Amino acid sequence: MQGMTLPIQNPRAVAQLVAGRPTRDGAGVRLTRVLTADLQQRLDPFLMLDQFGSDDPKDYGGGFPDHPHRGFETVTYMIAGRMRHKDSAGHEGLLQNGGVQWMTAGRGVVHSEMPEQEDGVMEGFQLWLNLPSQQKMCAPWYRDIQSHEVPEMTTAQGVLVRVIAGESHGTAGAMHRLPKDFPSNPLYLDVHFSGDQVFTQALPTSHNAFVYVYRGQVDVQGPQGHHTVPLQRMAILANAGDGVVLRGQAGSKLLLISGQPLHEPIAQHGPFVMNTHQELVQAVQDFQSGRLGR
Repeated sequence: MQGMTLPIQNPRAVAQLVAGRPTRDGAGVRLTRVLTADLQQRLDPFLMLDQFGSDDPKDYGGGFPDHPHRGFETVTYMIAGRMRHKDSAGHEGLLQNGGVQWMTAGRGVVHSEMPEQEDGVMEGFQLWLNLPSQQKMCAPWYRDIQSHEVPEMTTAQGVLVRVIAGESHGTAGAMHRLPKDFPSNPLYLDVHFSGDQVFTQALPTSHNAFVYVYRGQVDVQGPQGHHTVPLQRMAILANAGDGVVLRGQAGSKLLLISGQPLHEPIAQHGPFVMNTHQELVQAVQDFQSGRLGR
């Protein structure tokens, strides 16, 4: 469908460029941690963004065996490859090309994410989205969103947008919940340029927002000129402004993510994210005693 171009009166500038940190997680999976713990307050309600991508099975073959979570949501977006999810709440699903796995850990879940391939490319992202204090102990929840279920729209200039969450140019995302149930109100877009094109997106002035470029490069056109965001860089957007204006070339692809900050204390110990140290202690004790999620 054709999306109407929304007028942006005061485009947001780039406040900071961030290069991710190479690391390994799970059973040795090689990845780049783009949004790290030191940026959690600045990019509230987002806690972490990892990019994984390799055609070498030694980089991903071990997968992510059973591990716990409490107090937040994980959003896994698969660009290429196949990964099987199983968890202690009885959920199971296959995440594959173009699909999304949205999991609310809530009061606790133990799950695994294991590759279902022995060769080829595996590529994607995992975003951690914080839960407000009143929802941290909610029941675990899970949804598999296959690629064909992710709404897509094409702007008048020919920019393709996959709308995972939120709304873009009148197209609602695959995940769309009422603000009272989803106070962080996240926007999650995968934006593909097919030529020298401009893409605009309105953003609530209260939202924290960032762009991550995973193919090519893009220019963020701010009030004082443009700022180039190179490949595999995250651009944290300034909070002043009513939206973002992006210019890309053929083949450029990026994630545009924004959300309403929760303005709550963040207490994290590995896979547990709560509000206080005592809540973390309880989470560890619950996991060690087998009570996590019960």
